Amino acid sequence: MQSSISRRQLLKLGAAAVAAPMIVPSRLFGQNAPSEQVNLAVIGTGGKATNGMQNFINHTQAKVVALCDVNRNNLEKANLIAKVPKERCYEDFRDLLACSDIDAVLVGTPDHWHVPISIAAAQAGIDIYCEKPLSNTVAEGRALVNAVHKYKRIFQHGTQLRSQICTRKVCELVRNGYLGNVTKVVIGSPAGHATSDHPVQPVPEWLNWDLWQGPAQPMGYRPIIIGDIPGKGLRGWYFVSRFSLAGWMAGYGVHDIDLAQWGLGTENTGPVTVEGKGVFPESGLFNTVLTYDLEFTYADGRKIIITDTGKNRHGVTFHHENGKDWLYCRSDYDASDRDLLRIKLKDSDTHLYESNLHERNFIECVKSRKQTITPIDVAHRSTSICLIGGICLKLGRKLHWDPNTEKFINDDEANKLLSYNMRKPWQV
Repeated sequence: MQSSISRRQLLKLGAAAVAAPMIVPSRLFGQNAPSEQVNLAVIGTGGKATNGMQNFINHTQAKVVALCDVNRNNLEKANLIAKVPKERCYEDFRDLLACSDIDAVLVGTPDHWHVPISIAAAQAGIDIYCEKPLSNTVAEGRALVNAVHKYKRIFQHGTQLRSQICTRKVCELVRNGYLGNVTKVVIGSPAGHATSDHPVQPVPEWLNWDLWQGPAQPMGYRPIIIGDIPGKGLRGWYFVSRFSLAGWMAGYGVHDIDLAQWGLGTENTGPVTVEGKGVFPESGLFNTVLTYDLEFTYADGRKIIITDTGKNRHGVTFHHENGKDWLYCRSDYDASDRDLLRIKLKDSDTHLYESNLHERNFIECVKSRKQTITPIDVAHRSTSICLIGGICLKLGRKLHWDPNTEKFINDDEANKLLSYNMRKPWQV
C-alpha cells in the first residue's frame, strides 16, 4: 500500500493504499492508550463476526460504536444486537476507518479482505482483532506483520482455541517434557466441500458485490457464495479459491496447526519440507481441496501431519517417539495415560500465556499495550504453514521451504504462488 495520506484523504481514494502514519488521536498511542472503555468497530458482520461481537459487547470495558458491511441484510441484523446509531453503519470500510473515536476493530470479513483492511486499520492507528486465517497468501501476511510492527498496533488473531484451559494444559505438558520426546503431531481437520455449477444471477439491491469481491479477480454473483451451503451452515466462499486460496485446509486447519506450533515451541519458525496429496472437485463452482494428507517436517526432524477427519481424530495429538504415549487437545483433552492430565506444573516449568476468553484478552491488551495471546508474528507463522500446504496440494509434489526467507528453495513455480495479482486499485 504505497502513498502518504491523511485519514480524510483516505475517503477520496478507490483503494486501501496507505503507508505513512495517518492523523489519529494521540490518546491511541503507548501510555495514552484507552484507560476506561475501548471503542470497537466491526467490519464484516456475518455469523462469525457477530458471534465475536457479542463477546465484546459482554465485556464491560468495550463498547461497539460502529459497524460496516457491504451486505445490508447482515448489517441490519448485526445492529439489532449492537444498537449503534444508523449513521454509524457503513458500507465502505474506509468511511469507518476515518472516524476519530475508534480504538480497535474486529475484522470479520471473508479471507481475501483480511490483510487489506487490517493494514488500513494499522495505518489509521487502530488496534486489530482479525479472524482466521490471517491471510490468503504468505506475502500479504508478511506485509501485515510489517504494518502492525511499524505502526505499533495491538493485534489478536481469531484462533480462539489458545484461550481454552484444556489446550493450554496439554501444550504446557508437552513443552515441559512430561510426555517425553515428542517426534510427531497428528491433526485431523474437517474436509472441504463440493457443489454443482451455479448459474450467475442478478446482484440483489442490498449487496455491493463489487466491493465484496474487492482485491479478488471478479466473477458473476451466485447466492451460494455469500450464503449458506445447504445443511452445512458454512458460507460458500470458503471453497472458492479466488476468495480462499487454500480452502478449508487453511480456513479451519489453522486452529489446529496453531496449537501444534504452540505445543512444539515452534511459533517463530516453520517446517523445512512439505509433502502430500489432495483430492479436488472435478467440476462445479467450488474448487478448493476436499480430502488431503500433508506432512510438514522441521529442521530437527519433528513432523506435523494434518489430514481430513476421515483419516484422523478431529483435533491435535502429540505423539511420543515410542508410538504408544500421546496427549490430545481441542475443545477437550485426552491422553494415553490419564495420569498425565493430573500433573501440576512446577514453578520452574514453562508456563504458557494464560487467557480464558480471547476477546477479553484483546481488550485488556489494547488498554495495557501488552502482547496478546496470538500476536501478529505467531498468527503469520501458523497461517503460512497452512498456505504452503495448500501450494503443495495444488502442485502435487514435495516442496522445500526456508522459514527464514519465507521462500521455496530453487522453485520458481512454487514461489509464484506465494502472492497473487490483486484487482486494481487494491494492493499491499
